Amino acid sequence: MTVQLKVPNLACPACANTVTTAIKSVDANAAIEADAKTKVVNTATQVSQAEIEAAIAAVGYPAA
Repeated sequence: MTVQLKVPNLACPACANTVTTAIKSVDANAAIEADAKTKVVNTATQVSQAEIEAAIAAVGYPAA
């Protein structure tokens, strides 16, 4: 499943790395593209969108 989220707080490459690490904590095999310019995170994952949203919100990057 592909999950696309708008993450307003995604401002720099370090932010993208934090979000990527958070997603990997719930799905180690996820393919993630986090773009700080567009503030969009695309994830190919086996877990639910709710789990992805919870993981990134827990590290300070709630989806809009």
